Amino acid sequence: MSAPARRRRPARKRRAGARPRPRTSGKRRQRENEQLIGIVVAGLVGAGLVVSAVNWLLANWWLLVILGVTAAGAGSVWLHQRQQRARWDAVQAQALRYAMPHLDALHHSRFEDAVRDLMFRDGCRDAVRVGGGGDQGADVKATDPYGRLWVIQCKHRRQGLAGSAVGTPDLQVLNGTARPVHHADIAVIVTNGRVTAPAVTFAQQQRLHVADRHTLAAWASGSRPLWELLPAVPRPRKPGALS
Repeated sequence: MSAPARRRRPARKRRAGARPRPRTSGKRRQRENEQLIGIVVAGLVGAGLVVSAVNWLLANWWLLVILGVTAAGAGSVWLHQRQQRARWDAVQAQALRYAMPHLDALHHSRFEDAVRDLMFRDGCRDAVRVGGGGDQGADVKATDPYGRLWVIQCKHRRQGLAGSAVGTPDLQVLNGTARPVHHADIAVIVTNGRVTAPAVTFAQQQRLHVADRHTLAAWASGSRPLWELLPAVPRPRKPGALS
């Protein structure tokens, strides 16, 4: 039988379920090897740099001494300057004085700042102005050296005594928030104006305090703290720096 007449053998059938081998497995393995080699080389280079740096520092140890002395000197200068600034701030605070015409001319927000600064002058190191929208009746808050929390509402009058008087409604606002909301030990209204007689009576009934123009003038122009100028102030919580 001639060759063309021979029957060709049927091609082998691929087994069911057999998958062709992925052609990319070799390339992926090669990339992984290259990455591993890169990591090893980088580690060796880094270690070599560290060893070189250590050897250089050991050979030039005197540079470390100079850097240490320089850093220590700079730190001592910075600390001295900071202490000097703190002393100067304390001196300025102790010398703080306000004349009533100055207070009258202030914007109401600056008036609140002045009240805060006076509290700070008298030893309330955490004195802060919180006046503004949503202040809930507190313009200044401060803790005195005896541990008492002060909540102060400020009422500034451009015309001083000629301005509108602080009335009972103003005291009612303070009374409604100073203790329930702010947990005040001492709640006080400070004004450069005048206070109505009914407001004074209401304040006495509710254990509130009023610093009118005359009290404010004595406080701002002198060196006595506000708690020495107001009557019936609660007893200190603890012995303070001024006791």
